[in-house]
Amino acid sequence: MSRLTGNAWLVEFDQTLQRYYAITCEDAGADGTVLKRYADLPADQAAMAFAEDYDLGPLDWWSIGRVLR
Repeated sequence: MSRLTGNAWLVEFDQTLQRYYAITCEDAGADGTVLKRYADLPADQAAMAFAEDYDLGPLDWWSIGRVLR
């Protein structure tokens, strides 16, 4: 079974994107085809690799504290 069919991986992927980039995979336009490229990685590492591949700019330290509230 693929990690993409289980919600836990996708939820963790989304949470990592939200925490560091204030965006969800839906906001970024990442569909199942795109996410399959990262399915072999743990969700948090996959989100960071996705962000790097698509040149997402991380939040600054001040914004991270505001997003996590």
